Amino acid sequence: MRSNALTPILVILVLVFIGFGDRFLPEPVGTASTQTRTSINQFIAGMFPDWRPNKLKPNERTERAIQQQEEGSQ
Repeated sequence: MRSNALTPILVILVLVFIGFGDRFLPEPVGTASTQTRTSINQFIAGMFPDWRPNKLKPNERTERAIQQQEEGSQ
């Protein structure tokens, strides 16, 4: 029974360590937090190698749709 009560606390502590540990923990542990977060980010990004968001023109598709709609209504 005792492990069931500790599981949510451990999950929260791990998430805080990964997300914010480099901001308030001492140097060697803060660096480990940053490296862990970077490794997780690279792992997740590596799972989707073909996906490339259109960061240069985020509204391009919407603008094309509006332009096509305007041309169609004329």
